[in-house]
Amino acid sequence: MMTRDASELAHRLGQQAEAVCREYLSAGRREGRYWMVGDVRNTPGRSMFVRLVGPGSGKGAVGKWTDAATGEHGDLLDVIRESCGLVEFKDVADEARRFLALPHAVPEPASSYRRKTPVPTGSPLAAKRLFSMARPITGTLAESYFRNRGITALHGTEALRFHPRCYYRSDEHAPTEIWPALIASVTDLDGHQTGAHRTWLDPNGFSEARLGKAPIDTPRRAMGDLLGNAVRFGGAGEIMAAGEGIETMLSLRCVLPDMPMAAALSAAHLAAILFPDTLRRLYIVRDDDPAGDGARDTLVQRADALGIEARPLSPMLGDLNEDLRMRGLDALTASVRVQLAPQDVARFLKTAQLA
Repeated sequence: MMTRDASELAHRLGQQAEAVCREYLSAGRREGRYWMVGDVRNTPGRSMFVRLVGPGSGKGAVGKWTDAATGEHGDLLDVIRESCGLVEFKDVADEARRFLALPHAVPEPASSYRRKTPVPTGSPLAAKRLFSMARPITGTLAESYFRNRGITALHGTEALRFHPRCYYRSDEHAPTEIWPALIASVTDLDGHQTGAHRTWLDPNGFSEARLGKAPIDTPRRAMGDLLGNAVRFGGAGEIMAAGEGIETMLSLRCVLPDMPMAAALSAAHLAAILFPDTLRRLYIVRDDDPAGDGARDTLVQRADALGIEARPLSPMLGDLNEDLRMRGLDALTASVRVQLAPQDVARFLKTAQLA
């Protein structure tokens, strides 16, 4: 039985616990009776400890580990599974046997190995789990990030959360790093989460050079099912605005605080965004570049075919957040005002800016 096989393999690995740690948790080091490392995925740090000394089974058994930061725990088979990114027990067992130089077992038709398998990286389920682990942005580095970019209208931003220790890898062969991150929920028209967007932030504070983003190669990444979906602010109605970036749409919200908005996260996804059945007028918030022009043209064609009025809304500079930061709120308001339908000026434009 595979349950027995798992128990036997875990016991054998425990007899070589330090060697297992040196192989699969190489970012850590031995400290007395324990191997200390950041987590089971071999992140540098000290929150996870593996017992190198102890009985072969039961409480305090050698090879058992606990992550004090997350509450995760397990044995050395879990270490091999997580550090190698394996899912099926057969693959975990084969890797353990390779390490132990044991022969491979004869395959069985079904597995009784009942450990929880990891969520596939980048899947909608992984996105949901990440968002659920994050917390509201109020009082966090994420809130400071927005305010440093001139964005003060942060009402109705339940789609945004903050994670203080979000994993980052520049590529599949690079070591895992940990950075604070803004986490955005990507949802479909019914409000069901389909993905997540991460913006890793600089814990040392805001700088004009990077605009508050972490000093890494790709500080923005999305995961899950994005096509047609978006990060949404406000419920669907007859009128809405859609654009690329979260910061762009939140800048517009400083001027139009009650208009429903959606950030599609890229020009390609903006061109493919789905329209709610109630939509009658769409403001297309374009970035001033060829990709933004292409998204605008595609959306205009799609909207016209459905009888939806499409009105491009263009920035003065590169995008609306650059307008807000470099020109100020009054100038942004004036620029947006002349691009709105007359009836929307009275309905949506921030009252304080009308005088």
